[in-house]
Amino acid sequence: MDNEEKLMTEEEILKEPESNYMNEAQLAFFKQRLIDLHDATLARIQAAKDQMVSPMDFSDPNDRATSEEQSALALRIVEREQKLLPKIKLSLERIRLDTYGYCLETGEPIGIPRLLIRPTAEYCADVKALMEMKELQYKD
Repeated sequence: MDNEEKLMTEEEILKEPESNYMNEAQLAFFKQRLIDLHDATLARIQAAKDQMVSPMDFSDPNDRATSEEQSALALRIVEREQKLLPKIKLSLERIRLDTYGYCLETGEPIGIPRLLIRPTAEYCADVKALMEMKELQYKD
């Protein structure tokens, strides 16, 4: 995309008629959003890793316990964020394949509002809700 071309804003995308769903401008918007999300995720992972590896020498057991708890929290953040990276890459691949924005199960549009909230969404809200209900059912 040249510098001359300006990405749409969220407001502009939300005002678009349904007939323009996942047109070139919307795909460019979501591609940039996913790239930004990828970069921000990598930065959060690096920041959490840096926090974990910075050596702490505490003589006070309370300070040591606090530091260990912060490291455990940072590790959970890293684990969660690392699970997001492959989803972002899959979403970018779906943009390339021109299947982004459509439910993997039904082929129906996922919807702009849902994609703005969760740009890595692979299922429409109805299918995702059913999947979550089934998951809860079989969890016990």
